[in-house]
Amino acid sequence: MTTNGVSRSFPSVLATSRMVVRALIVLNLVVGTLILALLIASLIASDQVFAALGADPANARLIHGMRLIMVIGIGGAPLAHMLLTRLLAIVETVRFGDPFVSENAARLQTTAWALLGLELLHLAVGAIAASASSESQPLDIDCTFSITGWLAVLLLFVLARVFQYGTRMRDDLEGTV
Repeated sequence: MTTNGVSRSFPSVLATSRMVVRALIVLNLVVGTLILALLIASLIASDQVFAALGADPANARLIHGMRLIMVIGIGGAPLAHMLLTRLLAIVETVRFGDPFVSENAARLQTTAWALLGLELLHLAVGAIAASASSESQPLDIDCTFSITGWLAVLLLFVLARVFQYGTRMRDDLEGTV
């Protein structure tokens, strides 16, 4: 145990978390950029791009659906970036020894909204894939409903309130001492 009661393995877990979140931030930016490049390429060289993707370029409904899914993917990148950068900021406050600050309550709230947006985009992709698919040209995207993401959204909203309340209580206690 260290002097503040945190186990010795905690710093390595924290360092690993920082590294993973930073890598995910970079990966998210790369993937968002690649989806944007794919969308642009699909507008410039439609027949070649969609043939390479295994889609019939003459199937307008499928092509429009695929492009709309690309736009949603591009729109999801800023939401994921918002979520990941707030998570990294929270990890940094833990690293510096004071995670129970009002900024983290706001970060958790923002993270909850970003995750809610991502879950809604996930549903939109599923609806688009279902409407753009046909028997001859299925748009095979696995967009099954998962309760896990929705529970995570709820958990983040509740956790944000807990942080907000706990921070306020701590500030009140410090003011009385």
